[in-house]
Amino acid sequence: MRNLGGRYRLINRIGLGGMSEVWRGHDRVLDRPVAVKIMDPGVEGSLGVPGVDLVRAEARSAARLAHPNVAGVHDFGTSPGPDSEVPYIIMELVEGQTLSEHLAAGRLDWRISVRVCAEVAAALAAAHAENVVHRDIKPANIMLTPAGAKVLDFGIAAVIGSPDPDPDGPVMGTPAYIAPERFDGLPATPASDMFALGTLLYHCLAGRLPWTARSHTELVMAQRFAAPDPMPPLADLPPEVMDLVSRCLARDPADRPTALVAALLLAESVDARVYVPLGDLDPDSRRQPSVSPWTERAAAAPTSASPAFPHPVTSPTPLSSPPTPPSSALSPSAPFPSAAPGSSHPDAVPYAPDDVHVGRHRAT
Repeated sequence: MRNLGGRYRLINRIGLGGMSEVWRGHDRVLDRPVAVKIMDPGVEGSLGVPGVDLVRAEARSAARLAHPNVAGVHDFGTSPGPDSEVPYIIMELVEGQTLSEHLAAGRLDWRISVRVCAEVAAALAAAHAENVVHRDIKPANIMLTPAGAKVLDFGIAAVIGSPDPDPDGPVMGTPAYIAPERFDGLPATPASDMFALGTLLYHCLAGRLPWTARSHTELVMAQRFAAPDPMPPLADLPPEVMDLVSRCLARDPADRPTALVAALLLAESVDARVYVPLGDLDPDSRRQPSVSPWTERAAAAPTSASPAFPHPVTSPTPLSSPPTPPSSALSPSAPFPSAAPGSSHPDAVPYAPDDVHVGRHRAT
């Protein structure tokens, strides 16, 4: 068995991406299971900066987050490589199935889709309040557990406003979920995370991506210049959820809502509980039947995280309880539903490579 730092024993590999591999591990000091993300030794060259310093800074940013819908970062270290030190990150090991595994069967019930994305938005709101952006929101980075959704892989997170390591190098993220402005060299911002959230919500509701493409170039051009494909009609889906999808996918970052607004709107639409970084909140306003007062209050809410635990808002329904209907959602004994009858689409598995960086396509 391979050991890292004299403390972490690697057991078996559980994930492989374009920049790293993830192992199930064991922390011999605290006697607990962990996830170990080992960066590809070639990352340093591809980013044009010392890779160890880059990953250390990103792990430090992610370690500031403490939220029930975020997989925590516990430690950082380096291991001798063939030519240089290879950085690794020790993270919370989350058991469950990824959202991408569920989406492989087709679109989800809209209530489950909205609930999952409400929890993802709440995690992003907490991150943004700590001045951290995720940069790679996608189904493979959302784990579904009996307690709710967990956002994984803040390992390529960045501090808001920080420039890319190499402005002329690859864009960090997964092509189908990268905001269009990122291809013009603009840094990752909360608004770029919101574009990814809109793509995620569309994908869950429709069972496919907002744009159909057969190559990197087609995908980037469609994201930058084409309107999303029309959403298939879904019975009982609140119109404000459809509107939120459109706003998140706006090409102008200024037109996208904040994660806090999205979390509150989505949670209220399915009567779910989310934890968001609000300050003092008037208890009487929590029972407003309309979404509008929530969006107004969210827009005026504090932008920094509460010094105590984040407030649960909307319904007192616990995270482990499923929405109604359907009768079950996030429990292992009742897995997510498969695609609805008749929901298949000729492009149900459109071009969506899982690479975590793609080339820039600058405007001419």
